[in-house]
Amino acid sequence: MKVWQHFAFAIAVGMVFASTSLAGPIVDRVVTNVNGHVVLQSDWEEEIAFEALLNGRSPDSFTTEERNAALDRLVDQELLREQVRPPAIVPSPEVEARVADVRKLQPDASTDLGWRSTLRRYGLTQDALEKRLADEIQLMRSVQDRLRPSIQIDQQAIERYYHDELLPDIKKAGGTAQPLTEVYGKIKSLLAEKKMNELLTNWLASLRSGSEIRASDAKTEAGNR
Repeated sequence: MKVWQHFAFAIAVGMVFASTSLAGPIVDRVVTNVNGHVVLQSDWEEEIAFEALLNGRSPDSFTTEERNAALDRLVDQELLREQVRPPAIVPSPEVEARVADVRKLQPDASTDLGWRSTLRRYGLTQDALEKRLADEIQLMRSVQDRLRPSIQIDQQAIERYYHDELLPDIKKAGGTAQPLTEVYGKIKSLLAEKKMNELLTNWLASLRSGSEIRASDAKTEAGNR
């Protein structure tokens, strides 16, 4: 999965929902401390529930590795929030459009009754989902605004990708290549996205190395569920 899809970083900002999971009510506790900011058990469970909703899975099906990866993403999100300016409020129509996209992924959500039932299965509410998606959009935009000025894709890089990567792949697949002029813009966007992912990965590594991140015993216990 692309780095950006976890912050779609599933970029999502860790938050506390009024939550119940498939396993029942969550007894909240601190699982990780990030530079003095706590990540709670409920934050972690709701991140897993959201990712499960997007992938049509049960939260209980997540392995220990997948659960810990979700917690790592919450830590990354907290680190990024410390670095970016407070983002502008996301317009309601944009949030509603994202909710509609999520709803389309659910086979039983064609009716409002079915959609509410789906949310209940994941321990989510409509308001919580809307806030989660709005926070995700806000953080993604803030990070993009921070990194985009340093991304420069020149013509040589585009031509090199076209000749060294795209054409060999098309030839191998037995397809017919389009002229460079017709795919120039798509290649430029692709390379910009790859560069954005690279910058984000390096930035997060730098932030982690300079931060105090302390996991509690609860993380180990919960990760082994």
